[in-house]
Amino acid sequence: MRPDHKTVYTLQTMSDIRKTSRRTPRLSKVDAAAFPDGLSKTESTAHGDDTTVTQQIVQAITQAIVEHRLKPGTKLVEQTIGNSFGVSRTLVRQALFKLQQVKLVTQEPARGTFVAQPSITEAREVFAVRRMIEGQMLRDLIARITPADVKRLKAHIKAEQQAVQKIDVAGRTTLLFDFHVLMAQMLGNQVLVDLMAELVSRCSLITLMYQSAADAYTSHTEHAAILQAIENRDAELAVAVMAEHLLTVERQLTEHPRVPNPTSVKP
Repeated sequence: MRPDHKTVYTLQTMSDIRKTSRRTPRLSKVDAAAFPDGLSKTESTAHGDDTTVTQQIVQAITQAIVEHRLKPGTKLVEQTIGNSFGVSRTLVRQALFKLQQVKLVTQEPARGTFVAQPSITEAREVFAVRRMIEGQMLRDLIARITPADVKRLKAHIKAEQQAVQKIDVAGRTTLLFDFHVLMAQMLGNQVLVDLMAELVSRCSLITLMYQSAADAYTSHTEHAAILQAIENRDAELAVAVMAEHLLTVERQLTEHPRVPNPTSVKP
């Protein structure tokens, strides 16, 4: 029997959270310029307890980063975010502190809070950690995977393919990153799920800054190859394909940070 674990909100499920229809306050020109359109249109959060509201803000900002609506170096204005969600600056400050803990934002004295800009060294370190973790994760998953798990992964891969074919940038970016989180979720280890969610979120920033020749279709086909190896219970092949998948991304890093074409993202 697998261990019980709490409900997991992956990047995909974040976008499905229903919020109240409270109207978002209109922002001034200065605030609107500092706050990306994709996030400023978010409806206000449901007003439950402070912890829930704070977590919803964390999830929304994380998703905006992963979907590249918030770019590295973007300033996050507390008042603007508070207006958009219809909450106090105190709750926004709590959310930004949580994001700082997982290295998605940085706080600079007398300047404010910004979406993080990871260095090339940090980029390589993150991918190195992912290779170590995801290799063992695959071995454990293959040892206990069920037909229901395989069916769920196949459905995910199909959704990836549809998003890639439709050039659904936001949708496919979310799905491509969630593939890795989904495998962790199937193991029923919440610590692993949280760690993978943090790592793939940081990789979103890294690919946005440094990846110069990404290919979403190639990323999807590599995921399909990993799934095939999982279905065949070939742990060695699955680990090898995953390692090559992550190494390919790392090799494409450049010493000259740039924002790649938004239609080409390879997590």
